[in-house]
Amino acid sequence: MPFDIPKIENPHFVYLARCSDKSLYVGYCSNITKREKAHNEGKGAYFTRKRRPIKIIYFEKYLSEIEAIRRELQIKKWSRIKKENLAKHGHPTKF
Repeated sequence: MPFDIPKIENPHFVYLARCSDKSLYVGYCSNITKREKAHNEGKGAYFTRKRRPIKIIYFEKYLSEIEAIRRELQIKKWSRIKKENLAKHGHPTKF
């Protein structure tokens, strides 16, 4: 019998976006595609408006908004190296 992975009906995401100036932006949302589009239309965060276009390069899915917000705040405190390693390798360990 295959393992059933429960479908998350209203997921929330934490994401890392690469801006045109190579900076990283950390955010959360409920729809990755719409959020990337909003950022690129200048409707996103002030930080990304001046650094368009952006590309979402990494995301994590959560069951609730509060979980996603907590994770976003955690990642925002990290160094750039930890954020880059998360995006590249799925974890923040230095290599």
